[in-house]
Amino acid sequence: MESEDEFLSDVTSQEDDDFDEGTQDSDNGSLLGQDFDDDHEPGFTYDKEAMKPTRRPYEVEFRVLSPTDIHSSQHKQIDEVCQILGLPPESVAILLRYMRWNKEKLIEIYMDKADELLHEAGLGPQFAMTPKTERVKGFTCEICYEDGRRLETYAMICGHRYCVDCYSCYLVQKVKEEGEAARIQCPRDGCHRVVDSKTIKLLVNDEVKNRYEVLLTRTYVDDKDSLKWCPAPECIYAIECGIKKRELSTVVPTVHCACKHSFCFGCTLPDHQPPPCSLVKKWLKKCEDDSETSNWISANTKECPKCNSTIEKNGGCNHMTCRKCKHEFCWMCMGLWSEHGTSWYNCNRYEEKSGADARDAQAKSRHSLERYLHYYNRYANHEQSAKLDKDLFLKTEKKMTSLQSQSGMSWIEVQFLETASQALQQCRQTLKWTYAFAFYLARNNLTAIFEDNQKDLELAVENLSQMFEKPIPELADLKVDILDKTAYCTKRRVILLSDTAENLKNGEFFHSLAKPSNNITGVWSFNVKV
Repeated sequence: MESEDEFLSDVTSQEDDDFDEGTQDSDNGSLLGQDFDDDHEPGFTYDKEAMKPTRRPYEVEFRVLSPTDIHSSQHKQIDEVCQILGLPPESVAILLRYMRWNKEKLIEIYMDKADELLHEAGLGPQFAMTPKTERVKGFTCEICYEDGRRLETYAMICGHRYCVDCYSCYLVQKVKEEGEAARIQCPRDGCHRVVDSKTIKLLVNDEVKNRYEVLLTRTYVDDKDSLKWCPAPECIYAIECGIKKRELSTVVPTVHCACKHSFCFGCTLPDHQPPPCSLVKKWLKKCEDDSETSNWISANTKECPKCNSTIEKNGGCNHMTCRKCKHEFCWMCMGLWSEHGTSWYNCNRYEEKSGADARDAQAKSRHSLERYLHYYNRYANHEQSAKLDKDLFLKTEKKMTSLQSQSGMSWIEVQFLETASQALQQCRQTLKWTYAFAFYLARNNLTAIFEDNQKDLELAVENLSQMFEKPIPELADLKVDILDKTAYCTKRRVILLSDTAENLKNGEFFHSLAKPSNNITGVWSFNVKV
């Protein structure tokens, strides 16, 4: 494994020191990856000889879609199906939403049993091409019971007619109050005819129309497995990624939105590389539920050997008497107190069978608790450090301004502070999750390599953090060192994530991950069905 000094000797020649994970694609306005150079194609590193883009092992291909992109994608699919089936666009849109935008399956089913599909989707064999309102002689609205020749009315192809005011109020309620758009049905009870977009546009105002379009866009993203909304507050972008659910045990699909938020496409939690989603879910549950409280009770209390009542030691004497059954025993070895005579402090009956099982259970509980706390404390420490680094990042611009004024450096020259701050946050986030991942690893060669990479990254991050917090007058002289250390931190993070991702994809970690066994040594085995 290369040392820090060996790496720093040629770090200035590295072109891979840009750690803004995701950038703008000039062709389609989308983000297509992470950790790439400004001059390189988004989402990829480059083979300098062949000049061909290659993804790192922990990167996945993805695309960021704006509302305009999503709208265009919908219409493109609608147009394609219209040309094949020869149906009106409004009806095709209803069919595609019913089939969750699986156009291949839609075309296949339509060719086999068109009438049945149209009925189930809320359509019928006839299609109204141009909806319009009418005045009908002798008509009485079944909702408001108004009648008269001057009353404007409307009915879809199903023939259920109501006055325009009632029909409009019904649609407004569905769209604005209930948030429905894709499956609004005819107001008549028992009629399953779906209201199409032409009807909506005919009967409601512009505000409701706009809300209707927004809801349709949301259903489009929600219905497609390859699309997900960015979970950042008030973000309007969606991410397209081809990762399948069955791949989530071996791939951590981290994606990066145009709003700068990074998250896992599989579970939508913030970036949690390197552990896969299943382990993250298990770890978070372990941290939140009462399982560790039970472990504490097991480690700090004992059960009466006779009646199994839970007992907490409240004094220095090891002569215990159960309040429930009055059984007397030794707290140290759990053996009968009568067997100790006057030499209880020697526990001369330590190997007696009466206390052996209790001692084993106590040792296992204590070992399990200590092991968990070892990883949890480090996980929590990096989580807290990441929050402090983020607070520091918010003050970085002020620090950059002060450095500029005190040192005479230009604004571009002081950008190294922002770069270092971003690297610190990114590396802290990775380090935090390495401890959750390590908790589920057995002791073997892979674990040793993983922990070596973890240690190298942790040391580099601590060194960079110390330099970054130096007084402002000293920062100008430390610029080169901070740049080198920033590049080194990024390099160590890439190495750790790449190595772990490759082992996950190859199934190497499947034999090292798992739930705790009854083995007191703490070696865990993993039974995963791929």
